[in-house]
Formats: sequence, structure tokens, C-alpha cells
Amino acid sequence: MLVVMKAHATERDIADVCERIEKAGFRAHAIPGAQRTAIGITGNQGAVELGLEEMAGVAEVIRVSKPYKLVSRDARDSNTIIKFPNNDATIGGTEFAVVAGPCSIESREQAFAVAERVAAAGARFFRGGAYKPRTSPYAFQGLGEEALKIMAEIRDRFGLIVITEAVDNESLELVEKYGDMIQIGARNMQNFSLLKRAGRAKKPVLLKRGIAATLEELLMAAEYIMSEGNYNVALCERGVRTFADHTRNTLDLSVVPAVQRLSHLPILVDPSHGTGKRNKVTPLSRAAVAVGADGLMVEVHNDPDRALSDGPQSLFPDQFDHLMEEVRQIANVVGRTMTSPAVHSTANSAH
Repeated sequence: MLVVMKAHATERDIADVCERIEKAGFRAHAIPGAQRTAIGITGNQGAVELGLEEMAGVAEVIRVSKPYKLVSRDARDSNTIIKFPNNDATIGGTEFAVVAGPCSIESREQAFAVAERVAAAGARFFRGGAYKPRTSPYAFQGLGEEALKIMAEIRDRFGLIVITEAVDNESLELVEKYGDMIQIGARNMQNFSLLKRAGRAKKPVLLKRGIAATLEELLMAAEYIMSEGNYNVALCERGVRTFADHTRNTLDLSVVPAVQRLSHLPILVDPSHGTGKRNKVTPLSRAAVAVGADGLMVEVHNDPDRALSDGPQSLFPDQFDHLMEEVRQIANVVGRTMTSPAVHSTANSAH
């Protein structure tokens, strides 16, 4: 159920409604919108009669038939815009967000070399893996807390917002400590205990679509996070498993407008994992901007041929510069803004 408050409802009105819901043994989720506040009710197995319609400030009570409540546009008519402390970068607003960096943090030197270039190109978010869930137990698993400390240094040096993956409750606590946004990877999209823990975190969450997940399953996974009280959630399309053999995964760009019709949450596109091939990343990035995505997540490495993970899909820094130039032009056409690139030398960069 959703309680829609009137535009002129006071904070006291909203608090009174939440208090009545909580006293009945349910959970209240107040979600402010541009013109109104909606209060989601969770914990109920069906319709509940609490007499909320008669309370001060209440416009209407809606019975929600969808299995997801808080992520739906019924709960919030305006788009969610995720903001970060001490930084004016956003996800979900008019600014097109670009998240870039290596698949894995391999060393301080490697991470700083990549961060310098992606920041100079205009990216405002840095991605890097500290914990890497790999298909083989013998593959590089990440540097753990050491990598998180390196990324915290990168934030301080370049002003980039750090997004990195948590793979279990223990690593999530460390990611919450050092990072700015917690990534839940495709393999963990339906790790419900981890989703609940992310929902209790104080940092925003980037939720990646599972390799065989439907749109409804993705939205329900986001609902798990939001039902615990964390409403700063962004989704990420990173390709699904199909019969195609010309690409690592099949990047489903049609999910972008589908999400935006059903949900107020922002959605990013990851063409690196979505294709698995370097030569496809820039063309699919162009398409992602054109289709209305709120941002990109791109892998960049200073020496991808020697990368410890996902080298074949990682762009060289010069290629990322070119991607940003093209994406910036398309972003302007669709009414998005992007940070201008800084002046830097590419004389010693890889080609």
C-alpha cells in the first residue's frame, strides 16, 4: 500500500501517519517527491485498514498490485537523484554520469595512472574492484582492503567518487567505510541477505542486473534494498546471457526505457561487461546515451593487455578520451550535461 500525502502536508502530518503505521506493526517508508511525499507500507500480507484516509495531510491511499512498491512510480512521481556529500556530481539528474576505471585494483601505480586519465577526460566517478568474484578459484581475487585504501587516496587526489563492489557482509562493511557507493554485482543480485545488509548501509547502492534476470527480478532486488530503508539505489544493465557467440553477453538496451516507465530509480549501462570486447564498448556507449540511460560504467586500463582481469574489454586511456568526446556530443542532443575534459598530455599513453 501507498499513502499519498497532499502537497501542503506538514512534516508533523507525515510523522503522524508513519507513527500510526508503525504502531500497527508495519513499516513506513516516507519517500519525498518533487511535489508530494508518498509513504510506502511494507510488512503487510494484504490490504490493511488503518483509517489513514481520514488523517490530516493525506490525499489518498493506493492499493498497489505490483510485487514491488517502493521502486515503482506509484511511490514517487519524480526521478530519484542520488547526491554525494562534498561533491556536486549526481546520478539520475540532468548530468550524465560516467563511471570509469579498471576492473581490478592491481597496484597503487596502476590505479593512479588510470584515475588521472579518466578524471582528465571528464569522468566524475571511479570504479575499481577490491573484491573480485571470479569463475575460477585460481584467478586474481583482488587486493581487498589494500585496494579500498588506494581508492580512498584517489578520491582525495582527484575528487572522484568511488564505486566498488561488496561480495559479502564483511566486505560490505569495509566498502561502506572507504567507498562512496556500494556496488552489488550481477552474481549477487539475488543474494537477499546481502541486499538487506546494503539496505541498512548509509551509502548509496549500485545494483547490477543478474546474468539471466528479468526486469521484474531486477526491480524486486532493488525493493529488498529499499525495504530496509536505503532509498538511494541506482540500477545497472550489464548484459544478459543468451545464445549469441559474437559477444560475451547481450547488452539489453531496451531495458532502459522499460525501467524508466516502471520505476523512478536511475539506470546506468555497462557496455564493458555487456559486450566483453573492446571494439564494441564505444558504439554501445553511444547507443546507451541515445536511448536515455542516466550514465555509463566503463572499464579503462593503462595496460589492458597485461590486466589481471577483463583486459579484452578494457579501453586504453586514449580510446576512453575518444569515447567521452562522442558521448558528450550525443548527451547534448538528448538534453544531458557532462563535465568538460581537462587539458592533459597523451604523449606517453598506450595506443
